[in-house]
Formats: sequence, C-alpha cells, structure tokens
Amino acid sequence: MIESLLVANRGEIARRIIRTARGLGIRTIAVYSEADAELPFVREADEAVCVGPANPAESYRNAEAILDAAKQTGAQAIHPGYGFLSENADFARTVAANGLIWVGPGADAITAMGDKINARNLMAAAGVPVAPGTADPAATVEDALAAAEEIGYPVMVKAAAGGGGMGMAVANDAGQLTEQYEKVRGFAERMFGDGSVLLERYFPRVRHVEVQILGMADGTVIALGERECSVQRRNQKLVEESPSPALTPEQRTKLLAAAVRAGEAVGYRNAGTVECLFDPATGEFFFLEMNTRLQVEHPVTELVFGIDLVEAQLRVAAGLPVQFEPSTLASVGHAIELRVNAEDPKRFLPGPGTITTWIEPVGEGVRVDSGYAEGNIVTPSYDSLMAKVIVYGADRAEAIIRAKAAVAAFELIGPKNNLPFFAELMDNAEFVSGDYDTGLVSRMR
Repeated sequence: MIESLLVANRGEIARRIIRTARGLGIRTIAVYSEADAELPFVREADEAVCVGPANPAESYRNAEAILDAAKQTGAQAIHPGYGFLSENADFARTVAANGLIWVGPGADAITAMGDKINARNLMAAAGVPVAPGTADPAATVEDALAAAEEIGYPVMVKAAAGGGGMGMAVANDAGQLTEQYEKVRGFAERMFGDGSVLLERYFPRVRHVEVQILGMADGTVIALGERECSVQRRNQKLVEESPSPALTPEQRTKLLAAAVRAGEAVGYRNAGTVECLFDPATGEFFFLEMNTRLQVEHPVTELVFGIDLVEAQLRVAAGLPVQFEPSTLASVGHAIELRVNAEDPKRFLPGPGTITTWIEPVGEGVRVDSGYAEGNIVTPSYDSLMAKVIVYGADRAEAIIRAKAAVAAFELIGPKNNLPFFAELMDNAEFVSGDYDTGLVSRMR
C-alpha cells in the first residue's frame, strides 16, 4: 500500500481523503492556501504545506508549488480530489515523470475524455448511445447555424473543454444561437484556454443520470450502480440520489453495460463517472461526458454498496486488488446527498461570510462530509460548497424522511446557505414522487 499521500485539494474532499488514508496507516500531507490556513483539513493531516495565496492559480492550481511540496515532504503519491488539477492530463503526466503515484486514471484517458467532441466520437465508436450533435467543432457561427438546422432546435451550445456545468447555453432559434455561440466561445477561451464549441440536441424535459465506474488494476472495468442528478441550478447539481427512481431494471442493465463499454474503450483505471441524459418519455439514454476523477456525489454510491471508493482508488493506484469482491456487490437501500452551499436559497447567488454557528446533524443513517467548522471564514475565492449531508434509508421514502430531519437539525449561522431550499424540496410533490427532471428547480423558482 502507498505509505505517504499528498492531497492536492481543500475543504470537504481533502478531509474525506485524509480520513480514509489515515485509517489505512498512510501518512497524509495537506497543501493549503493562505486563505485556508484555519480550515479543519489542514490540522487533520500529518503535515501541511502552504502553497500560495488565495487565488487558486497561485495555490491549488499551481502545479510547480504542489510538486515542490511533495518533494519537500517525501510524498509517495498525489490524490487530486475533484476540480483544480484533477483532470489536468499534463499534471498527471508530470506527477508520474517525477516518480510519484497518481491516484486517478492515466493521463491518456484524461486527455481522451477531456475534449467533449473527441469523447462523443469515441463513445459512438464503442457503441455507447450519443445525442444528435456535431462530430467536429463548429469553427464559425455559420458552421453552428448549419449544424443546428440538421440537429433541430433547441440545441445545447457547449464548450468542448468545459466541465462542471460551465460553458453551456441553450439556443431555441438561429438568433439565440448566434448570440450564445459567441458567448460560449469567449467564455471557453478565457476559462479553459480552448474556444472549441460543439452543439447537441437539447431535451427540455430530461433526467441527468450517471454511472460510477471503477477500472481496476487488472484492467477490469465494473459499474457501481447509477446516481440521479436531476436537481440542478444553472446546470450544476444540488442533490444526488442512488438508485435513480426513474429507471426500470431493464433500462438500468443497459445503462450500466454501456458505461462499462465506455470505460473499456479508453482503458480506464481508477474511479470515474459516465454521465448520461435519460429521456423518460422514450426510455432512451445518451452519453453526456465522462468525469475522469472522483465525483462530489460519490458518498451515495458508498452507502448503497457498503464500500469505500477512496480506499478503492488508493488500492488501484498501488496496483493492488480492491477491498471487495466485485461479483458479489449489490445496491441495497437508498441514499440521498444534499450539497450545502454558501448561497442564498432563492436565487442561488454566492453568500460568503464568517461561520458563527455550525452544528451538524447526527442520527441513524446520517453522514456529513464537511469542509468547515465554527469560526471559519467562507471566502469568495472558491466553490461555495461547505458540506454534504448524505442520508441512507431502507428505501427512498425513509431516506427522504431522514433528509428532512437532517436539514432541520443542521444549525448554520453566518454565510447565506441553501438549507431552506432543501427543506422546501423535501416537501415538493414532484421530488417526493420521484417523477421529476432537470427543470424542477426552475419550476420551484
């Protein structure tokens, strides 16, 4: 097993990785920005190194500073968590070139899946269903308009190098497409350094369902069930649950098999997620993208399968067998995750500030993965995620009851937060029925 691990991330995911690593007897090293010096993950690691100021480009995305920290502390491996450098193929290659273990998929798989157009074409070749769309970048607005005529409006305009719900816009006609094409291209150039744009058919009433895959050290790829991620604002997830209440057993079997083919097509190793759009009206699903990293919502999979995905990541990275027998795994019960963000619960605008009260809910079937504690400052420099409340029940009805109780019990004063939204959601008839789609939040607001 790996003996020492540098966690190249912050907040709740850094704490999450440190917790498992220390339980395996692995020495842990945290890197932190000047703004995060007082956060819990810094003191919970065995060692901690400041890698720069609050600006992520000068700290958590500063590959040179992170590698220097690894050398300084004698780290054997680097776990990137999610975001920041987690899907940076060049960084993954540099880590390996420096003789360190990269806890994630290989750089070639990251590269293959990092460009959405290339990923679409690879998946189509592997027999994974893809939505009608462009096989090549729309180099000009004229190309985009011509493609949209073939695809049919409405269309989704997407940054080929984007992710996390960023660099996406819907166009209902040629006028909107002309406007949104330029906006998405400009945003993509600024954010990702790549202005390539693709178009896909937009489905107004659709569900977002993803599959957790794990490529093991022996080359086998397995699917660890699916997660429903349709409660979203601005194309970004707020709630995830497993299993999806939308799928029939036959649909689930097809979806999981397609996700395994997707992983096999790129020789995938370690944890990853195959994201799909599911049309409940037709029962069809379409490949959306592959996230070549650990997902924010991985705990719901852990709860229904009774496994530790971070431990599995570490074992695969070390070339070891996983801690469970894949052939005997089965999803049992139901889990729901709520992303507690520092944002107002109506318009979902950021609301950073100092936490004056922080009392996490406890109880049977309740888990909280948090990045903050009382007295900490939530700054505007990073994502607004403060904590994840994950609940488990024997069935979906029990999980909703426990989620409702956990939200009511979470005492959080200081930054604006979206706990009131979750209280409203747990009483929403659409959500409670399980018959909802990605437009749910907009209908509530």
